[in-house]
Amino acid sequence: MTVQTPIPDFAAARLAMIESQLRPQGVTDPVVLGAMGKIARERFLPPETRPLAYVDRAVSIGNGRFLVAPAVLGSLLTQMKPQRGQRALVVGAGTGYSAAVLEAMGLAVTALESSSELSAISRESGLEIVEGPLDSGWKRAAPYDQVLIDGAVEYIPHAIVEQLADGGRLGTALADRGITRLVVGRKAGGAFGYLSLSDAGVPALPGFTRPKAFTF
Repeated sequence: MTVQTPIPDFAAARLAMIESQLRPQGVTDPVVLGAMGKIARERFLPPETRPLAYVDRAVSIGNGRFLVAPAVLGSLLTQMKPQRGQRALVVGAGTGYSAAVLEAMGLAVTALESSSELSAISRESGLEIVEGPLDSGWKRAAPYDQVLIDGAVEYIPHAIVEQLADGGRLGTALADRGITRLVVGRKAGGAFGYLSLSDAGVPALPGFTRPKAFTF
């Protein structure tokens, strides 16, 4: 006798994600909720982790990389306040989920990835993606109104801040001495500053280890 594993009801799980994860954690922007309710998160996961697509935690996409928890993305986008027609850069796009959400919100998105394997998966989903070192950003399409660094980093590279337009916003998770916090920053008059939102468990994005200070 063949035992078949039930196919999860992803549409129902997506609705439950919105009502039981996003709204209770302060994600109430109707545009953010609409985009995250529209984009099928499971399409951006390998078959073995698709049943976990809507759990309240990061999920592996392979190559040591992860989709961040839905509430992490929702919280960052809510505070970044992206607007239709703006230009956005997603750094560490992975398989393309966050980029797809921003596109569903009406932004023109440049998705940057360093892994050729993950880039290939993104292209299969119909996303346009560019490849290069993540900590360098993508200067060719700058300036950007929004930059999402899609994972935890130890520092925000100056090269990426330089690619923000005046008034542009940047969201990421910043890891410092064992604590990871969601932060959203804004560039104004050439200066850049950021505010911490909340602590969060976010997997590290490779290539963003803080440079060690010179010591004798």
